[in-house]
Amino acid sequence: MENLWAQSLKRLERIVDMLGLDGGMFKYLSVPRKIQEVAVPVEMDSGKMDVFSGYRVIHSINRGPAKGGIRYHPQVDLDEIKALALLMSLKCAIANLPFGGAKGGVSVDPAKLSARELERLTRRYTFELIPTIGPEKDIPAPDVGTNAQVMAWIMDTYSIDKGYAVPGVVTGKPIALGGSQGREEATSRGCVYCILSALKILNYDKPCITVAVQGFGNVGSYAAMIMHDLGFRVVALSDVYGAIANPKGIDPHKVGQQVKKTGTLDRYPEAESIPRDSLFSVDCDILIPAALENQITGDNAPDIKAKIIAEGANAPTTQEADEILASKDVFIIPDILANSGGVTVSYFEWVQGNYAYFWSKRKVDITLREIMDKAFEEVYSIHKDKKVSMRDAAHQIAVGKIVEAVKLRGIYP
Repeated sequence: MENLWAQSLKRLERIVDMLGLDGGMFKYLSVPRKIQEVAVPVEMDSGKMDVFSGYRVIHSINRGPAKGGIRYHPQVDLDEIKALALLMSLKCAIANLPFGGAKGGVSVDPAKLSARELERLTRRYTFELIPTIGPEKDIPAPDVGTNAQVMAWIMDTYSIDKGYAVPGVVTGKPIALGGSQGREEATSRGCVYCILSALKILNYDKPCITVAVQGFGNVGSYAAMIMHDLGFRVVALSDVYGAIANPKGIDPHKVGQQVKKTGTLDRYPEAESIPRDSLFSVDCDILIPAALENQITGDNAPDIKAKIIAEGANAPTTQEADEILASKDVFIIPDILANSGGVTVSYFEWVQGNYAYFWSKRKVDITLREIMDKAFEEVYSIHKDKKVSMRDAAHQIAVGKIVEAVKLRGIYP
């Protein structure tokens, strides 16, 4: 299987061709503006030193400062970060946010670090990035393996270097440090808003609509809980250790309590334990892949029974799987649309911080709903008018907005 960067470039080239743009524009969009690869030495609790590989890639700044998360995961490498930075550019454009795209990461398993080791790693990684990040330049946020506490350490490290508090250097901060209400579940809530729009526009009407969620991390757990609270029946969940299923329904809030106690949802007493990969073949109406990239492939796509897939994760579906799912008339809400709620509320946090005026959670949720609904309608309109897939429609809109900014600003000098 091609890595994510190679897949992303193929999709980008295809969209550039569909839009009738020249090869020079493809070259411009396929080369990140800035790539940093840094060593991250850390003194471990044992007293020994270890060195981790860190990355930060700025894909574009044509529409505004770069914006993108930081992930801590053992599989992080430069190609993955380049691809995710490109996706962030597209995601910000599809939501019409005044940002370009960036992404960062450290190749590390955070579960194997103590809290103090995690803090030392974060502060050293931040120190290496200080010259290039900032509220008007490049604004990190949480991603896989990172959270509000990690953002607080980044903010503090950057602020100490500058000599004054700079809360705007990151988003996804704790509320006490200038974070936004609703940020933690924003990606999930935005995904659910897209699902609601899809159900309405597709006239999908059943007495009980069933949902399976792959991945029970931040995005997957909140998505499952929100769907459950709205009256949908969650019939299957999975995490890195295993999966559970119950056609009569699972309460994700109770599952979340078990995960806090045991670290996994496997062996949840009110559901059957199933092989992790079996989640994709569970009988359901809606599937939410909310883990890592390349999870839905040519191997498991034929087994998928869901009629709607909402991509809570980044790039969870391969091109081969896309073609199989299209032949089965599966309606896909693509990642750059479905999971853009997180960066949208990060934008709200950035705006609130600039004005030192903070919104209620109700205002955050309402404004997020307005933006997600508008973005969905725009993508669906192109999907119908041009008779292209939802993914191609979303990419055409996003690339078109970036290209417009490139042409208006020009190339200097």
